[in-house]
Amino acid sequence: MNNNKKIRIGCASGFWGDTSTAAKQLVQKGNLDYLVFDFLAEVSMSILAAAKIKNPKMGYATDFLDQIVPLLVSIKEKNIKIISNAGGINPKACKENLEYQAKKLGIKLKIAVISGDNLTSKLSMLKKKNITEMESNNPIPDKCLSINSYLGAPGIVKALEENADIVITGRCVDSALVLGPLMYEYKWEESDYDLLSSGSLAGHIIECGAQCTGGNFTDWRKVKKFDDMGFPFVDVFSNGDFIVSKPKGTGGMVTFGTVAEQLLYEIGNPAEYILPDVVCDFTKVTIDDIGSNKVIVKGAKGLPPTNYYKVSATYMNGYHVAGTLVIGGDNAKIKGKIIAKAILKKCSRILEEQKLDPFTKTSYDLLGSDSIYGSNQSKINPREIVLRLVARHPEKKALTYLSKEMAQATTGMAAGVINYLGGRPSVSPSIHLFSFLYPKSRIKVQMEINKTRIPVKIKINGGFTSSKKKTNLPPNKTFETKFSTQLINLAYARSGDKGDHANIGVIARKAHYFPFIDSALNPESISKYFSHVLKGPVLKWRVPGINGINFLLKNSLGGGGMASMNIDPQGKAYAQQLLEYPIPIPIEIMEEIKMK
Repeated sequence: MNNNKKIRIGCASGFWGDTSTAAKQLVQKGNLDYLVFDFLAEVSMSILAAAKIKNPKMGYATDFLDQIVPLLVSIKEKNIKIISNAGGINPKACKENLEYQAKKLGIKLKIAVISGDNLTSKLSMLKKKNITEMESNNPIPDKCLSINSYLGAPGIVKALEENADIVITGRCVDSALVLGPLMYEYKWEESDYDLLSSGSLAGHIIECGAQCTGGNFTDWRKVKKFDDMGFPFVDVFSNGDFIVSKPKGTGGMVTFGTVAEQLLYEIGNPAEYILPDVVCDFTKVTIDDIGSNKVIVKGAKGLPPTNYYKVSATYMNGYHVAGTLVIGGDNAKIKGKIIAKAILKKCSRILEEQKLDPFTKTSYDLLGSDSIYGSNQSKINPREIVLRLVARHPEKKALTYLSKEMAQATTGMAAGVINYLGGRPSVSPSIHLFSFLYPKSRIKVQMEINKTRIPVKIKINGGFTSSKKKTNLPPNKTFETKFSTQLINLAYARSGDKGDHANIGVIARKAHYFPFIDSALNPESISKYFSHVLKGPVLKWRVPGINGINFLLKNSLGGGGMASMNIDPQGKAYAQQLLEYPIPIPIEIMEEIKMK
């Protein structure tokens, strides 16, 4: 095997709705072997399912075609292979439309479709099997908008073995889009767990697009040219080591910090990151700057996978409405509270008069008053705020009253109500997530190419079970010092979501900062700091390879995703809040920080 060989894979989309410029940038400047697009999230599946009900030819991410069709001539000339989960609920329709567009351009393509993830039609069977939710143990709902398992890499490998130019999948784990071509190119076996873990890490690093090239970075002030952010690619070697970089001349930056933040992003336990093809251990991974917007990543370890796929279903649970009012002038915060309570009280009275049940849930926030900080908010007196008022109810009619009654605030309540943001609020379905585990043996994965369907063999004897290692680790030691500094001076941090749980990754800027960070940040201190949103325990894991810590704040997102009524339903600002946390340090480090 040629140890100098490397496979270059770029990522042009981190979510459905990402920039339309990344694909062109990577095709023209990336010198790629493969280009991947990630479009799907749980909420995306419910939207695509609804689209397919209205039009049987829809149900896939149309952005994919919008971005790729104008580039097909270049993609063909450069022999770049494309892999995407843009198929959503209807990968076959996505394939047919793409074939039609390619034919108009005179381009012949072999397009493969991976299927088997969509279990929506099997709801009645799942109910008979008494399927329950992973965390709550609630039974599966009577009606679901979507039910999709997270497939892995084998289907993609099979498609590439059949010389597919483009591979379109439905729901699969994001990292499999990168792992698949690596398994194919390097002939990695399904039992090469360390290699599969490394390939999955390469996929995890670039799956969110510009988040590893300076997007959402702690040191955002150092990032240049946000208007032309470079999108990432990885050069992966046969031993699993890989280099992360971006096209020359583009904006953003690739450094230890940008990549380390992405490593810990939304992974839960770093020693047991469970994927369909492998259970990853990232605790000893190292990331080293090698200059010119390049870092090299090494050290991922792997364990056999579980015998189950994770399956996510979405279902409708009533309706919700979210309205906003801009309020200005002195004491705007006090005005906002009075107006919010008055609107809710009046609407509750109307519901009673109309013989409707009370609102299932209501909440309001005063944006511009540090409301996301809870008890940690500053003592400011803003002179302009946005009142955000949210309510949920089983019946759409009940919420129309709130939508209408918000208008009275402009003329009949406290002075200074300026206008709506976005007009009178509309009532929308309240979409919730239901996740469960399902045996791999019961899911039949197929690859279709040139009108031929080929079964995909899935390994079902992994047998991994969690080690149940203690996660709430005691701190190394405590430090007596009269000096302290904000965490941001000592560390990078990024946060994100896993359903109703928030993940916060913290990485020391220098190794000798780590003991002080580790001592100050523990489950107890984190629980207290986020008590205004936290409903469950806090778990902590150390990641010594990068001098990092990963926290999981369970049940801290108000239900998460579209089910949440929080301002920050995905915990995106949790790390930003934590970066203000005071960390006790000795005078030597205080002096070191001052000298920067």
